[in-house]
Amino acid sequence: MPIFAAAQRKLFVLVPDDISRRNSEEFMPSKTRSRTAKTNRKAQKPGIEPTVSIPHLMMDGSDWAFRHFIHDALAFFTRLQAVRSQLGAVIGLSGTQYTVLIAVAHLSGENRKIGVNQVAEHLHFSGAFATIEINKLAARGLVHKHVDSVDRRKVILAVSPKGRALLRELAAVQRPVNDMLFRGLSATDFRKMRKLMSGMVYAADEAAHLIENRLRGRQRALWDREVS
Repeated sequence: MPIFAAAQRKLFVLVPDDISRRNSEEFMPSKTRSRTAKTNRKAQKPGIEPTVSIPHLMMDGSDWAFRHFIHDALAFFTRLQAVRSQLGAVIGLSGTQYTVLIAVAHLSGENRKIGVNQVAEHLHFSGAFATIEINKLAARGLVHKHVDSVDRRKVILAVSPKGRALLRELAAVQRPVNDMLFRGLSATDFRKMRKLMSGMVYAADEAAHLIENRLRGRQRALWDREVS
């Protein structure tokens, strides 16, 4: 399979260099682990306000552990996004298109009817965004859309044979990549992380709304001062 071979070389040889060129600082391997323990023992520096107030996220009055966690999480998920984009490139798709395609494949099991709303909810996308990406896949013949025979107001999605062939081709590259990414998780870790991650996604949505409301309030206050 020439497409597979070429894409596999791209994934394992060119991706690190490509990432380095595009964002050398963010993707640079950390060389500060040996200094972490010493830094972690320091209390909050004078003049630096803690960024969290939940007691169990603080240590000795400092948010250093929390900040370290956040920065590691950002580093991991940035790399995860890059890997996703390259996995999509293996089969000629963007990272988002690949994610939508495999989501449709997993959600549409035997005798299960799914539509755009189910895909959007599963991926935490808006319905409008999911519709746009699904239409792109449909235009390429990777996803079939047909009207539900029971409720003709609904459009049912299914991965086409062409789409499933691409996912089968990708799996040979995908398995070792995912095994490497998550090799540090035990079975217990995985169960806990699955539960925690779902809750954290919804918490992140609420946090985004909180920031948005604060910004709106600030803008209103500035406007009131200008017109008064």
